[in-house]
Amino acid sequence: MVTTTDGYILSLQRIPAGRSGVTADKPPVLLQHGVFSDAATWLVNTPDQSLGFILADNGYDVWLANTRGTKYSSGHTSLNPSDPAYWDWSWDELAAYDLPASVQYVYDQTGQNLHYVGHSLGTLMALAAFSKQQSLNMTRSAALLSPIAYLDQIITLLGKAAAYSMIGDVTINIYYHILTSDSDKNLAYGVLIVLFFLIASRGAVTNFMKGICKITNIDCSSESSLMSAIAGPPCCISPSTMDAVRNYGPQPTATKNMLHFAQMVRQGTIAMYDYGSEDDNNEHYGQPTPPVYNMSCIPNDLPLFLAHGGQDYLSDPADVQTLMGALSDHDADKLVVLYPEEYAHLDFTLAGNANQVVYDPIMGFFSLN
Repeated sequence: MVTTTDGYILSLQRIPAGRSGVTADKPPVLLQHGVFSDAATWLVNTPDQSLGFILADNGYDVWLANTRGTKYSSGHTSLNPSDPAYWDWSWDELAAYDLPASVQYVYDQTGQNLHYVGHSLGTLMALAAFSKQQSLNMTRSAALLSPIAYLDQIITLLGKAAAYSMIGDVTINIYYHILTSDSDKNLAYGVLIVLFFLIASRGAVTNFMKGICKITNIDCSSESSLMSAIAGPPCCISPSTMDAVRNYGPQPTATKNMLHFAQMVRQGTIAMYDYGSEDDNNEHYGQPTPPVYNMSCIPNDLPLFLAHGGQDYLSDPADVQTLMGALSDHDADKLVVLYPEEYAHLDFTLAGNANQVVYDPIMGFFSLN
């Protein structure tokens, strides 16, 4: 367990040896999951297909992070998940507190700088932290799968419609519904959770999303159709894997976190949370607009491995190119880009062939850094 400087108690799980039983002889690797997930995303497939097990079998000391609010990281030094104040955070806090705390803990336990692997939200956390020069002295390299930095060109109509609808009274009504739910778990479900798991939601949120589905003429009748409409059609995820993901269920996140994502779509910037008025932003930041995360401030010699897919509707090719433009001065020998044309957002962690398509290249990258 590790406690962040703002009081959240995080659980890190470790795989110190592979199936052979031989203790790891390679550097530690920290795996950071995406939104609505936890560390299980790296273990849900067979041992030959899951990145967590593959790394361990190849001699790496594997550490699995769980962000605040998820099943294994629901503690706090003074707050309870039933308290709305517990959920007063967005990915700003994940980048400023959760990631540095996890990196520091792994370093303290191993005495070694680590490799980092993030998917989706996990990439945004790293990019934001690195742009603020955080955790760099303990990081060997970073592999970013479906990198999220810019979202204004996402090609999912459903996601855009939801983001542009999350303003005014509808946002207030949804926020009230979530905070007054009779289930602690539902307290944490963000406004956009129904984009991935419509069946798991109910009431005002479900009605809200059904309206958006109708307006955009998108099939939202099942989880699989909805997930494809939002994240892109996966090429290589088996039905048994999807059953395992479905049975495990989505993990909680904060409403404020999802509102922050919506702001990224609407405003086209990677910036801190916008409190909605110049006065409120001045109160929080000392300036009328939220501070921007400058991607060009990421050190040019930090080894980066970026993997994005041609069918990814969230980390879509156009937005990734915007990120690449911001990294245009990065040392050429420190930047590797992988582009499987057939991959969608979820293929990078769940595809049956990701071991050959993505994970083998990642380990090759690690071996050079």
